[in-house]
Amino acid sequence: MKSIPACLALAAISLAAAGCATSEPMVYQGLASAAQLRPDPSDSSGRAPFSYKVVVNWSQYDKIIVEPVSIYRGKDSQFANLPEEDKQKLARYMHDKFGEVLAQRYVMVATPGPTTLRLRLTLAGAETTNPVLGPVSHVDIAGGLYNTVQATRGKQGSMTGSATYAAEIYDSTSNRLLLAYVAKQYPGALNLGASFGSLKASYVAIDKGASDLLTRTR
Repeated sequence: MKSIPACLALAAISLAAAGCATSEPMVYQGLASAAQLRPDPSDSSGRAPFSYKVVVNWSQYDKIIVEPVSIYRGKDSQFANLPEEDKQKLARYMHDKFGEVLAQRYVMVATPGPTTLRLRLTLAGAETTNPVLGPVSHVDIAGGLYNTVQATRGKQGSMTGSATYAAEIYDSTSNRLLLAYVAKQYPGALNLGASFGSLKASYVAIDKGASDLLTRTR
């Protein structure tokens, strides 16, 4: 029988390998803004490494159209083996959550206008949480150590889900692209509650993404 320290070392190595195996956001070639997206040197978190932006006086806009969320169907999508039903659930949740959060700043409308933005969201990938290893990795010694390190780095926890998406914002009357970026969001590495349920972490990730977009357009 292996000693306890040896088992912990093996567990830590396994968790580290799992963390390294998580997908990274990319410039998805099927996006309308793909040709305009560039590496963003100002993104130190690694969560939104590609973006396009122009100088915008966001205060001139007080309304927004939030289009139904598209599910990215390109070969470079990052859904792994996520069932179609779960993709649809996440897309619906994303539309509702982004609308709810943006309503703190904008009036939700359905028609273009001179002070109206149009938001196009594309769900491009998602990682589910392992129903057994996810919670366990947050409470056992090796997993706790690994996730503590990840938390201090602002990185993804072990065996924990995520959501990857693109956000593209246009002036609704001119159709000029004002802001676009590809992002990957995930719960904090020490968020134990987000490790229960295969999609819970992805929902939390979408919550964070909605708040992030609101901050970008203030």
